[in-house]
Amino acid sequence: MNIRSVAVFCGSQKGNNPLFEQHARELGKLIALLKLKLIYGGGSKGLMGILADAVLSNGGKVMGIIPEMLIEWEFQHKGLTELSVVPDMHTRKRMLYERSDAAIILPGGFGTMDELFEMVTWNQLKIHDKKIYILNSGGFYNHLLKHLRQLQKEGFLYEPLDERISFCENPIELFNKIN
Repeated sequence: MNIRSVAVFCGSQKGNNPLFEQHARELGKLIALLKLKLIYGGGSKGLMGILADAVLSNGGKVMGIIPEMLIEWEFQHKGLTELSVVPDMHTRKRMLYERSDAAIILPGGFGTMDELFEMVTWNQLKIHDKKIYILNSGGFYNHLLKHLRQLQKEGFLYEPLDERISFCENPIELFNKIN
């Protein structure tokens, strides 16, 4: 599959580990250098803002998709290549999935988990077949990986875990898997 755009899901906060910020910056730079378009939630705060700024400062293109209700909360990014303001979260997620060729998950909270699991569920239901890459910065997703392996072991997955989700320890490894 030829990947031209990636949806990235991550926190609207920075988290406590400085590695999260470092990886968001490195990932943004790689997205721009590889001439991929970033599709993300449209915020200027936290890892979302760091990622978007890194893509933009390296000459890349960024499309933000933000629901009206989050404009003030997530501080809508003012310097994006393109911004769509949508009526609700469902529209936001659908547009993120439709406009991307793959998804990358960075550390984040409930919203990031919601977006990850909706994408995985849509994969399972054959609504789309986009590959999902999880950037396991500093082992942030080790517990999730263990739980997903448990789901597979206990017979709750329809296909092997690694057919849809790739866990990567750093941005370079992630882009080596994409290419």
